[in-house]
Amino acid sequence: MLVKVYGGLVFGIEALPVTVEVNIDKGVGYFLVGLPDNAIKESCHRIQAALVNLGYRFPKRQITINMAPAGVRKEGSAYDLTLAIGILAASGQIPHAEIGDYFIMGELSLDGGLQPIKGALPLAIQARKAGFKGFILPKQNAREAALVDALAVYGIENLSAAIDFFKGKERPQPFLVDTRAAFYARRDERELDFSDVRGQENVKRCMEIAAAGGHNVILIGPPGAGKTMLAKRLPSILPPMGLREALETTKIHSVCGRLKESGGLLTNRPFRSPHHTISDVALVGGGTYPQPGEISLAHNGVLFLDELPEFKRSVLEVMRQPLEDREVTISRSKFTVTYPASFMLVASMNPSPSGYFNDAAAPRTCSPEEMRRYLSKISGPLLDRIDIHIEVTPVRFERLSGDRRGEPSAVIRQRVVSARKTQWNRFATRENQHYNAQMQRKQIERFCSLDPAGLDLLKTAMQRLALSARAYDRILKVSRTIADLAGAERIQAHHISEAIQYRSLDREGWLH
Repeated sequence: MLVKVYGGLVFGIEALPVTVEVNIDKGVGYFLVGLPDNAIKESCHRIQAALVNLGYRFPKRQITINMAPAGVRKEGSAYDLTLAIGILAASGQIPHAEIGDYFIMGELSLDGGLQPIKGALPLAIQARKAGFKGFILPKQNAREAALVDALAVYGIENLSAAIDFFKGKERPQPFLVDTRAAFYARRDERELDFSDVRGQENVKRCMEIAAAGGHNVILIGPPGAGKTMLAKRLPSILPPMGLREALETTKIHSVCGRLKESGGLLTNRPFRSPHHTISDVALVGGGTYPQPGEISLAHNGVLFLDELPEFKRSVLEVMRQPLEDREVTISRSKFTVTYPASFMLVASMNPSPSGYFNDAAAPRTCSPEEMRRYLSKISGPLLDRIDIHIEVTPVRFERLSGDRRGEPSAVIRQRVVSARKTQWNRFATRENQHYNAQMQRKQIERFCSLDPAGLDLLKTAMQRLALSARAYDRILKVSRTIADLAGAERIQAHHISEAIQYRSLDREGWLH
């Protein structure tokens, strides 16, 4: 008897339908075709043990299973439930009339219990797109899949519940989530606030500009100056995520299996801070079976690289293309997959091996040559892709012990949101372009025109600092953001002057 059961596979952050054809005929054997990986091939043993332990029989006949499309490789243990239901239906142990109406995925334990799967959200989106009545999957993934409207999601605990479902004995109520209500109820649940930061007014101003324009930033300062503290608070002044951004971000984390059972929709911008020992693949994504890396997990949020020179040179260099294109493409001989990677890069570093080169209160133990050797660990092209360089110096004891608190994040965020609205209106006709850091050459020429005073000032700075063409573009972009924060229609000379100050590592005098 031939039965068709339906599931899906995750490719990138999208899902594709998979038709599982189960045929039971005369003979003895178990044949699984359609490019399954080892985890799927081992499912035979998990299914057999689960069926026996639940009082059902594993057919002692020839079982042939085809996973179509046969030319696309399938991976993982999430097809256990799909295969088990197909075998039961093909052997006549459960009715098969309604099986084709449902999307079925889940990993089986030997006692018939179900383990959570990866990618439940994109799979649910595919199930709705394909017109299925419902999606049957492990209970732990139900909230995640139920974020998809107009799809009945049934979260079940074990294989017995799935069997009862198709026998019509007991059908649970579909898991329901009001996506918009959940989204607005859980936003901005953050404990870190800029009001906790004493002093550092110039750095907080820099972080506000970076947030307003989506600019990458690097903080240079000695240990204990507050670089990490400032970076961790940056998400608190970024504009709240929209529902579309939240769904896209949640899909990426779903594919990686990083959503908690009770988590559901991610409503706060992600903040990722990988250790400096991270590998190239772990940072940008890839592997034998490609998975998103840290830069994709930071999509729509912040990627913080602490102690930037300690990262391997190769790791930093592979990040250059995603910084420009805001996506990363993983190419293999038989396929190519693309992951979104639109993130703000925030990096920090000591100014020298000792860490105290630019600290006037500490003795300088490193020579300028040691300093140059240390800075050479970061390539010029990578630094050119970082719009803002800012020095962070230690706060004096008097400021630390004072009662005056800093400006709260909520107040700063209001100015950031106002500047972002100006940019959204500016780029309203361009798809996937929303803020100044995304401007290309034509947009820079159109929106960053300078008056004679500003043009002379920038020309002088370019000549004296020997800045590259990319640094020139960065200064104009940052100037445009400064003007937006000030509510100015045109960039003025003092906007240019402030932007030039945020290119610390380009200034030769900084080493002396």
